[in-house]
Amino acid sequence: MTAHPLPADHHPNPYDHPYDLPDDPPDRYPNPYDELGTLGGAGPLEDFLHEDEPGAGPETWPGGPPHQEPGEEPGEEPGGTWAPPNHRRGGRRRRRHLAGLPFAMKAAVLVVTLAAFLTLADRWALLYAEHQAAQTLKDQLRLTAAPEVEIGGFPFLTQLADDRLDSVRVTVPDVAADRVSLAKVSATATRVRLDSDGPTDVHGARIPELHGEVLLSFDDLNRELGSSQVTFTGHGPDQVRARGTLPVAGHDLGLRADARIRRDGTRGISTHIDGMRLDIGDLATYRPGVRASEGLHLTPRSAARLGDQTARARALLSVPSVVRRLGVPDRVVREALRDDTELASLTGSPAFVHQAMRLNLLDVATAHPELLKRLGLDPALLDGLSRLTRPVLVDQLSLGFRLPHPADGRIRLRDVRVERDGIRVDVTGTGLSVGR
Repeated sequence: MTAHPLPADHHPNPYDHPYDLPDDPPDRYPNPYDELGTLGGAGPLEDFLHEDEPGAGPETWPGGPPHQEPGEEPGEEPGGTWAPPNHRRGGRRRRRHLAGLPFAMKAAVLVVTLAAFLTLADRWALLYAEHQAAQTLKDQLRLTAAPEVEIGGFPFLTQLADDRLDSVRVTVPDVAADRVSLAKVSATATRVRLDSDGPTDVHGARIPELHGEVLLSFDDLNRELGSSQVTFTGHGPDQVRARGTLPVAGHDLGLRADARIRRDGTRGISTHIDGMRLDIGDLATYRPGVRASEGLHLTPRSAARLGDQTARARALLSVPSVVRRLGVPDRVVREALRDDTELASLTGSPAFVHQAMRLNLLDVATAHPELLKRLGLDPALLDGLSRLTRPVLVDQLSLGFRLPHPADGRIRLRDVRVERDGIRVDVTGTGLSVGR
């Protein structure tokens, strides 16, 4: 073996081999994979997989496991030979721990599981009963859609077995009532007694006491009464305002009306409508009725403009019946018709403007239909306005309705109030029944 001299400036590397390597090292370092192939038997892996089988592993050693020398790691055989750890024996110990849980804890787990199943069964029975009740109410009340039914109290099955229910809440949307629709009817019945031949054969129910609420929505009123041209809004605790337009003889007249809400007996509400008027631009106002303040009248602005509108003023003063209603002396009228200055002085006076506003144009238009045209009004309005009487307008703007009369028992309206979204009515009922 020939040694290789090191250079003079060479510094030893601590990781270098402590001795010189031969030029041709002998085959003195065996391959580790070759050693694995020479191991006898199935090997450590096979021993690990079958260590719990009878006759396998250190448990089969005669006289018990070998003595462990100091310094040897657990799992090593005497003399330092490695043995694989037994991982399965720890799993068996854990299973033994679970099997050793106290009886009280096992009973508690069983009780909780049983309670969960009973609760689930109770809720399923409740949902089925609510569905059946909704279908029954839909058929008996002839509703377009099934109402929402909520049965209170827990558990439900014990109530059913006792033929009683703590409370039942029913909500019915969109109920037809006379000319309008009730947006929502909700009621809660308490202490309900069931008429049944068993938990699965319920014929009906007796309701000793009921409290409910009815909502008459302004949105529904606008759609059903206003035909998208009149809107209803609340004004105070018992008043509703109607504002919009109404087509008459091809003209859209501005509509204004006030309705006061009040109870009508014990089962209905009615409206007292006043302040109704139709505005024909800024020229005239129509108020249906027979009183002196009602009819077709010039607006204050239109009456004041007569002083600047000579042709209209002459047309008005040329009708003797109009002059008599105005209370103007014949001498003054003759002078005004001859002289425009006198005419302007007469028609511009506050007294004449006041008298012109009090004049009901419908009274004279029948005999002098050309007068409306001279004043700037369409003569076709005469026929349209004469048909639009007060009862017709009241009927178009009526918000009233009545609750149905039950076959037995009694339903009463307790309170009526106007709120932002509509008219709310409190309802009470006693001695009612549902079903047979």
